Amino acid sequence: MSARDDTRAHHAGDGAWAVYRRLLGHAGVYWPFLLVAMLAMIVEAAAGAAFVWLMEPLTNDGFVDPKPDMAVVLPLAIIGLFLLRGLATFTTDYGIARVGRSVVRDLRELVLGKYLRLPSTRFDTEAVPAMVSRLNFDTEQVTQASSDALKAILTDGLTVVFLFGLMLYTSAKVTLAMILIAPLIGVLVWYVGGRYRRISRGIQDGMGALAASAEQSLAAQQDVKVHGAQAFERDRYSTFANRILRLNMKVETTRAISSALVQILAALALAAIVWVAVREALQGQLNPGEFVQLMTAMMGIIPSLRRITNVQSVIGRGVAAAERLFSILDAEEEADTGTVPLERARGLLVFEDVSLRYARDGDERKALDGISFTAAPGTVTAIVGRSGSGKTSLVRLVPRFYEPSSGRITLDGVPLDQYRLSDLRRQIALVGQRVMLFDDSVAANIAYAAEAAPDALRAAAEAANAWEFIERLPQGMDTRIGENGSMLSGGQRQRLAIARAILRDAPILILDEATAALDTESERLVQEALNRLMPDRTTLVIAHRLSTIEHADQVLVLDEGRLVEQGTHAELLARGGLYAHLHRMQFRDGAEG
Repeated sequence: MSARDDTRAHHAGDGAWAVYRRLLGHAGVYWPFLLVAMLAMIVEAAAGAAFVWLMEPLTNDGFVDPKPDMAVVLPLAIIGLFLLRGLATFTTDYGIARVGRSVVRDLRELVLGKYLRLPSTRFDTEAVPAMVSRLNFDTEQVTQASSDALKAILTDGLTVVFLFGLMLYTSAKVTLAMILIAPLIGVLVWYVGGRYRRISRGIQDGMGALAASAEQSLAAQQDVKVHGAQAFERDRYSTFANRILRLNMKVETTRAISSALVQILAALALAAIVWVAVREALQGQLNPGEFVQLMTAMMGIIPSLRRITNVQSVIGRGVAAAERLFSILDAEEEADTGTVPLERARGLLVFEDVSLRYARDGDERKALDGISFTAAPGTVTAIVGRSGSGKTSLVRLVPRFYEPSSGRITLDGVPLDQYRLSDLRRQIALVGQRVMLFDDSVAANIAYAAEAAPDALRAAAEAANAWEFIERLPQGMDTRIGENGSMLSGGQRQRLAIARAILRDAPILILDEATAALDTESERLVQEALNRLMPDRTTLVIAHRLSTIEHADQVLVLDEGRLVEQGTHAELLARGGLYAHLHRMQFRDGAEG
């Protein structure tokens, strides 16, 4: 190994220890359970050492020179020791398990909470299934490192210390023969630990990709079937699965080889002990009971050393998982430095020369370029343009899902970033083409994270034209609607989202192609509900069907991120520009259809 490689390995070791120390810090919150468990570990290891110590009187006083009272004393002592050890083992297992599972729960809550505070750009670059894999898989690896591995290290470590001390007390010369082998075992443990950490990082990255591949295939199962792509998707999934198989086999191979090497080294130590012990016995310095005691102690140390070596794989996986989790917890959150309080906005929204750039995979492109307009309270601003013209990017700036690269946006004369995020977002109701509903009751989905009286829920549902289908559901408002409202039609899901917006009663309303995917009847019901929702609000509408925005107060026409036309529906038609072209295209397509 070169000096550079040695330095890199040293820093990696320091980093791994820092991560593990931070992980143990999360476990330290539950110190009462840890303290009780550690005391129980000491008792467990001491009871094991006491049993080995009994080998000397058991051999000398039970067989070499039998004593009658030993026929009663020794069995009672053995029973007492194992009862004590059994109680200590239970206490250790319970205490460590409570700490480990509590750390997992805490980390899951922390990571999920952190994900929900990260900027939207994070969700553009990382697949949601990979995030879920971190929450589920990585945290399980962490609990093994913070509990199971800790128990093995401490219990087996204490067992080795106690038994080694007993051997040293019995015969220093014999014990020194074993010490010659110990450094080799230590070097092996250090090397194996580093290899485990490297492989485990690859496994955890691979698990995220595996989950993402499965999620995409299953979510798009109808498209997969139509294209006859089952074999293609299976092969893609198989690529990730085989990579994880190879990495797991590396782990198991390393574990098996290291375990075998530890046993070989222990056998060498045992042979050295036997050689020295026989010489000591020939000189009359070691009796049969002491020899049996030494051999029993050595045989007790070997499995403990093997378990300590094997636990490196668990710690390696746990440290690699903890690194990933801590990288999330340390990630930069959405900027929320505003100090201006905001109870309820009037809704005067002004864009002043606003530009937005996306930087993805080192490629920076301009999504919006020099956008300026004013949306007054009680007015409807429609935003139209070809696909990819920047319509959705523009409305995402209002709730600060993204931050402008230049220019500024003000609400009631105050720049958006001077408001607290929670205050700003409380002023906004958002109804998109892709409605997000939760596997809960109708009432819970309308109220979502807010308290609302049954009368208020019904009034919102009626205003959204949703009551007519809600009252026909088996349990009415208490009916569960499945994952993302899977038990409802598209129009019904959309009307539930509008009912939620009506109940929220926010002064700013954003409609992102809310009727684009609906049939004519559903569109009519949804449009009626929207017409009830929009008065007295500042409304931004991304329009797919231009016929739905004929009465908008102003229309913004975007093209490649630039505002190319602005005016009313009639003005823009008379101008004969891009808007008129888009309108003619839709009118012709509609006539042909």
